[in-house]
Amino acid sequence: MRFPFSSNRIRGIRHFGLISRVLIKHGMGEIADRMKGRTTTRIKSGLPDPVRIRRTLEELGPSFIKLGQLMSTRADLFPSEYIDELIKLQDQVPPVPFDGIRELIETELGESLPELFASIEETALAAASVAQVHTARLKTGEKVAVKVIRPGIEKRIRKDIQVMYYFAARFERTFDLGRVVGAVNLVKEFERTIFRELDMLIEAGNIERFSKSFQDVDEIYIPKVHWDYTSRSILVMEHIDGIKMDRVQEIKDQGIDPKEVAMIGLRSFSRQLMEAGIFHADPHPGNTLVMSDGRVSLVDFGIVGYLDEETMMQIAHLFLGFSEHDYDMVMEAFESAGLVNPRAMDMKNFRTDLKDMAEPFYGRSLKTISVKDVYDQVMRLVFKYRIRLPRNLLLLFKTFIQTEALGKILGSDASLLEVTKPYATRLLQKGLEAHKVIKNVGRDAKLFGGYLRQVPHLAHGLFKRLATEAPQFEISHAGLEDPSKKVENSLNRLTLGIVTAASLIAASLILNSTRKILVFKVDFFGPQTISLTDLLGISGYIIATVLGLWLFFSIIRSGKM
Repeated sequence: MRFPFSSNRIRGIRHFGLISRVLIKHGMGEIADRMKGRTTTRIKSGLPDPVRIRRTLEELGPSFIKLGQLMSTRADLFPSEYIDELIKLQDQVPPVPFDGIRELIETELGESLPELFASIEETALAAASVAQVHTARLKTGEKVAVKVIRPGIEKRIRKDIQVMYYFAARFERTFDLGRVVGAVNLVKEFERTIFRELDMLIEAGNIERFSKSFQDVDEIYIPKVHWDYTSRSILVMEHIDGIKMDRVQEIKDQGIDPKEVAMIGLRSFSRQLMEAGIFHADPHPGNTLVMSDGRVSLVDFGIVGYLDEETMMQIAHLFLGFSEHDYDMVMEAFESAGLVNPRAMDMKNFRTDLKDMAEPFYGRSLKTISVKDVYDQVMRLVFKYRIRLPRNLLLLFKTFIQTEALGKILGSDASLLEVTKPYATRLLQKGLEAHKVIKNVGRDAKLFGGYLRQVPHLAHGLFKRLATEAPQFEISHAGLEDPSKKVENSLNRLTLGIVTAASLIAASLILNSTRKILVFKVDFFGPQTISLTDLLGISGYIIATVLGLWLFFSIIRSGKM
């Protein structure tokens, strides 16, 4: 496996020495020594204490905090006690001084701040590891939120990722657990996601897609993007004045029913999965605001998940199967999604375990369900049957947990399965509509057309090989009597059929030809003009007819028509 750096080069990086010192400080000096290559012995023990890991990541800084947050979503790889600890990682950091923010905005947008905004708050409204937010007013008087990538953070992250790759490779070679969890692949996943989070144009595009999906939904409000002020490092969007979703008393004080707010959140979640094909993957209270008129606004679209049409249908089958206690439908959806392998798993036991896990939760409201219990039981099945979940499904499950948790905070007595059921039913019905069928037929026709265009080339190759080579076939069999003779007979018939077809085609082409060779007259039932071309064509038909009849009667005699 190759990495974008060498082991010798990484040893010279000052940052590498800092990481080693932090590991030693938190009681993981032995791990640091082993990953420096001072021993090649594979260690079979697991990870160190989860609290130590969390504190180490916090001290190592923004990139490693983000990595830890990614790890906290991989409950299919790490035990629950580590997930519980990694979830505590917070990327709230001191904001960058405003002079650096000013310089970046003016450089990216090409104008001075007074030319861009009527006013801008120098004190950050919020500051995280990769970006911070300031409020401002446009020249039109509209209040906006200005999200700015922290200056220099991309360079810092690239350096950190180099070190992560080095440590991940060492971790895989030294620890069995590193190989099991796929440490290097985990860093690759982090590299892919973190640079998407650093691109404000991607986040702006996510907002636009959400806005389009919810444009006809009155109870959800998506803020507007100001594209003229947006660049790769800067996102300017409408500022939303609202109450965080977990401040129940403040919501009540506005005369808004918290239970109805919870229902809006559940319906929004269902629409995202079953209609939009994109879901807000970080719906914590700070990103979900209740507006004064009772509408719910989603903000901060840095982390989203995408679902294609096929995955949406599979999720709809899952929700509908669970809501109707139809475990055959659930198992089919799992298999269709590639989450289970019938040849490698005990499907009967898996179905039984799945039913035992799900049945106790039917008909219960969010208030009576422990989200952590659901989470732990699902992950127990994942570990038991060694199911590797795709990142989007892990994000979806995390969003499911957060949505239920918010509903529970708001005192909802709704059932998420019951709320989602009509959306799943509509999606499955839409999947059978005529325009869907036509779309699929059209797509399949294009594929068939592509295969059809290859037929002449494939046929030419087949005839060439039959003419110049002896066909060779390798067949594995078990429990068959005298298979070679049967195969030989089948091949003889196949070859004879091909020769017959070729004779017919050749004869037709010759007889339809306008060019005649060696034309002569014969006195056969009167004077006739005939050519060698005609004789060859007629002979081809006769040969093809004789061979075809012989082949037909031989098959009849064999009794295997």
